[in-house]
Amino acid sequence: MSTSQGLVRLGDIATLIRGVTFKPSDVVPVDRQGSIRCMRTKNVQAALDDSNLWAIRSEVIKRKEQLLQPGDILVSSANSASLVGKCCWVPELEWAATFGGFIAVLRAKPGRVSPRYLYHWFSSPNTQRAVRSLSRQTTNIANLSYPRCLDLSIPVPPLQEQRRISEVLDRADELRAKRRQALAHLDDLTQSIFLSMFGDLRKNPKKWAFSPFNALITEFRYGTSTKSANTGRPTLRIPNVAAGNLDLSDLKSVPVGPAEFARLRLVDGDLLFVRTNGNPSLVGRCAAFYESLVAGSGLPSSEFIYASYLIRARLSPGGVTPPFIQAFFASVFGRAKLRERCKTSAGQYNLNVEGLGSVPVPVPPLELQHRFADLIAQVDQLKQSHRAQAAELDGLFAALRDRAFAGLLWRTNAFSLRKS
Repeated sequence: MSTSQGLVRLGDIATLIRGVTFKPSDVVPVDRQGSIRCMRTKNVQAALDDSNLWAIRSEVIKRKEQLLQPGDILVSSANSASLVGKCCWVPELEWAATFGGFIAVLRAKPGRVSPRYLYHWFSSPNTQRAVRSLSRQTTNIANLSYPRCLDLSIPVPPLQEQRRISEVLDRADELRAKRRQALAHLDDLTQSIFLSMFGDLRKNPKKWAFSPFNALITEFRYGTSTKSANTGRPTLRIPNVAAGNLDLSDLKSVPVGPAEFARLRLVDGDLLFVRTNGNPSLVGRCAAFYESLVAGSGLPSSEFIYASYLIRARLSPGGVTPPFIQAFFASVFGRAKLRERCKTSAGQYNLNVEGLGSVPVPVPPLELQHRFADLIAQVDQLKQSHRAQAAELDGLFAALRDRAFAGLLWRTNAFSLRKS
C-alpha cells in the first residue's frame, strides 16, 4: 500500500515492457520506407547512444506499447552479469523507434510517479545492485527477472516533491555533464595541437619519414594472466587505460612471484595498449605510465604491473616520445592503421604485438616532439583541474541522490543547490 511518504511496489507505479523479437531477415536499412529504428544493448549507455542504429520492418511490431515514448527508461534485460539492468533515459526523438528483445522499457504509470524521478531512482547504484542481484544467470548471460524487479520497493513522496527532487538532481547532473564536456574539448585540443605541428598524416604534408613501430621500441610484452586477489602488486587493467590517461578508480591487486614482477614492473615512459575488446574503437587505446601519475593512489608507485589484456611498449631512447606516440595513436591516421591490424574472434577485436609493431609511425625531430610535449603538459594541467572539480561534482551528486531516496530531501524544504 502507498502512503504519501512511504515505500510502494515498483509494479504498482510502473510497467516493464518486453522488447520486440525479430529475425535477421527483418533488419533493413534505416532509411527504407516502412522501417523503424530499433534500440539494442549497445545503444544503452550513460545517455542514449543513437550513433549506430539498426532498423527493422515496422510490421514486426505487434503491440503499440513497444513504440518508444519520451520519458521511457531503456533497460538492458539480457547482458553480462555486471551490465544487466543498465539503463538510460529516452528523450524526445525525431523519429519513431522501438527496442529489441534484449532490451526492456520501464515506463511510469501516468499520475503515479514522475518519469524523471523514476529514472534517477532506477539508475542509482543501490537500485542497480539490487536489480543485478535478482537477475537469472545462465551459462554466458544474465537475464532480468521481470517479476522480482517489479517487486522492488521504491520511496514515493508526493508528485510535487518528486518533481522538486528531480530538478535538484538534474541541475547537479547538468553541472557534471558540463565538466565532462570541458574535458572532451581539452582532448580535442590535444589533437588540434598535434595536427597543427605534425600535419594530417594521411597526406603527410610535412614529409616525415615513417618507421615501423617495432623499430622504435626495445620491447613489447603481454601482461600477467594471474587472477586478482586481496593481496599482491597493484595491477593496471583495461578499465585503467583511459583515453591518453591512467584511471585509478578501480585498481586490483595480483600476486606474482619475484621473476614475473621483474618482467612486468612498469617504469616511467612505458606505454600500455589495450589489445582486446568488443568495441573496435577501444582496441589500441593507450596511456603512458609515470610513477608521479599513480603516487596519489596510496599504493607503492614503484610496484605497479599490468594485466594480460594489455601490451607494454618500452620506447628506445632518441626516437619518439611517449606524448607524441599517445597522440599519434589517437589520431585519425593512427586509429585507422590499428583498425586495419585488428582481428575478430567470437565478437572480440584483437591486436597482437606483430600487428602493433607493424604500424608505420612518423619520426619528426625530437626537438619538435619535445615542444609538443611541453604544450600537452599545459593542457594536462587544465585536465587535472577539471577532473578534480568533476570528482567533487560526482561526490555532490551521489550525496544528493542518497539523501533523496532516504527521504531526506523530500522531508525538508530547506535544501537548495547553488549553481557554479
